Amino acid sequence: MIATPGAQGAIGTRVQAAIEASQRHLLSLQHPDGYWWAHLDSNVTITAEVLLLHKIWGTETALPLHKIETYLRREQRDHGGWELFYGDGGELSVTIEAYMALRLLRVPLDDPALVRARAFIIARGGISRSRIFTKLHLALIGCYDWRGLPTLPSWIMLLPPRGLFSIYDMSSWARGSTVPLVIAFDRRPVFNVEPSINLDELYAEGREHARFELPAADRVLDKIFLAIDRVLRFMQDANAVPLRKRGVEAALAWVLERQEPTGDWAGIIPPMLNSLLALRSLGFAPDELHVARGFAALKNFYVEDDQTFWVQPSISVIWDTALAARALADSGLPHNHEALQRAGEWLLSKQIFARGDWCVRSRGEPGGWAFEFVNDFYPDVDDTSAVVMALHEIELTDSARKRQAMRRGAAWIDSMQCSSGGWAAYDVDNTKDWLNRLPYGDLRAMIDPPTADLTAHVLEMHALCGTSGDPVALEQARRALLAEQECDGSWFGRWGVNYLNGTSAAMVALSRLPCDDACAQALDRGAAWLLRVQHADHGWGETARTYDDPAQKGLGPSTASQTAWALLGLLAVYDRLAGYARDAVDRGIGFLLDRQRNGTWDEPDFTGTGFPGHFYLNYNLYRDHYPLSALGRYRTIVCARSG
Repeated sequence: MIATPGAQGAIGTRVQAAIEASQRHLLSLQHPDGYWWAHLDSNVTITAEVLLLHKIWGTETALPLHKIETYLRREQRDHGGWELFYGDGGELSVTIEAYMALRLLRVPLDDPALVRARAFIIARGGISRSRIFTKLHLALIGCYDWRGLPTLPSWIMLLPPRGLFSIYDMSSWARGSTVPLVIAFDRRPVFNVEPSINLDELYAEGREHARFELPAADRVLDKIFLAIDRVLRFMQDANAVPLRKRGVEAALAWVLERQEPTGDWAGIIPPMLNSLLALRSLGFAPDELHVARGFAALKNFYVEDDQTFWVQPSISVIWDTALAARALADSGLPHNHEALQRAGEWLLSKQIFARGDWCVRSRGEPGGWAFEFVNDFYPDVDDTSAVVMALHEIELTDSARKRQAMRRGAAWIDSMQCSSGGWAAYDVDNTKDWLNRLPYGDLRAMIDPPTADLTAHVLEMHALCGTSGDPVALEQARRALLAEQECDGSWFGRWGVNYLNGTSAAMVALSRLPCDDACAQALDRGAAWLLRVQHADHGWGETARTYDDPAQKGLGPSTASQTAWALLGLLAVYDRLAGYARDAVDRGIGFLLDRQRNGTWDEPDFTGTGFPGHFYLNYNLYRDHYPLSALGRYRTIVCARSG
């Protein structure tokens, strides 16, 4: 608690020292070209599936196999399993794929790591209880039967984009992963790999008793889809699928068209692996141009050190750069500082002027930014808003070029507004939730609906940068964001774990807008929720379990990034806070100050979200730039007032 001017001056001195240390650390990480980029951690399935792909192609000698084994052994936990996110207690499908990878690396069955993993897997129901995509990877090498997988008829490629259903009703990530799988599911290949494995020991009921069929359903819609799948399966087995050849040809053309000149597909690993799998299923040779470029692009996702080798799910360079630049500006680094100027010029060079899949539902002009180095087909709203806000904070020599890029980016975002008033990540009105009930869609990530956090970031961008926007559309967005607030005062965070992220984003945005009674009440309720979930150690934190169990909101180890999110939300409404609430802010800042080490913070926890409930991320720069932003804004809002 800060009760006296002297105490406030003492914390101000500590804040200044922490800011300077954080600035030095973050500046030391900048690439000479101007960008920031830290490794993006996920779970071990990405690495296991890359190994499997190389085995299928017979190119595994290109990988340091012993380092993959070391990595997998390092990531196994004492309970025998591998985790979906840090500290989750282990997850069945992740553990099965890690086990498969170790067997492909010739680890014997009696190895203690496999013995412990096998017990973990059997106790949770074995292979038959795993997710669809795990079963798919096993089916590719004969460790599961294709009969247990849903059908994916190739004629879906021929459906018109604006009909009842087409591939463009899937989220961009589901679309990029599914279209190449149309080819694989049509061919249903079983590849010979070395060593040949069967994994029969992972069937809890025994392989001889396994029922290779889709799980039973309780809901009426699920039962309907299962019945349709049985009909489609009968037609496939009878070789009576209409337009089968044309559908496969359309899928292949789509895949080849969307390969970037660098070899990337969609900038994320699943579409890249699935596209290479599709080409293998059709008999492409390893030295064919598209294949060679695809494998070359994969190498950019590899991380290798003296002992281990693993694969990132994506490359977060645009996101990292925009947020790092904003944090440095928040912390008082001069806006014409050479590091910020280099970052600004690099960001300008990455603006996308090509048309991608978003054009199917939007008539806007190109001008967005993607997440990765290369991903011209899939710019996204969140990265674009982050870049526009970062550019706003940077003073560049060619200010006219910067302003034009910002205007064009903001206009592209405006063209992506959904009919509900909010924004999604990659598409407009991608909201057909029934797709998540398809047997194929058991990750429940088949659509890309508008979310509170993205809508908040867009509203913040317009308010901060003064970018032009239709007042009626922006008011609709504001109302949509207010409507998303939950009864306890929090907001759901789709792209960051979880309610701390969503609540912070919403409060920062709403605080910058004209405040009527509804907005004021929402801000007060949001602040009250943040104050209620502050931990005894004065930090904030929650785990990804909140996506499955909202009752765990705000519960979990305190982390630097989530504490920073909470502080940014509270600082946005600091003038509305009572004395006790301001003391809570001071204590939260104290949490960051006490835990800073050499300009950074330790944070093994996963605070980024890929697919709620199924895929999480650790952005390794979140621990650096979010706390720096919080410290910088605290100095401006609190310390400066105290003299």
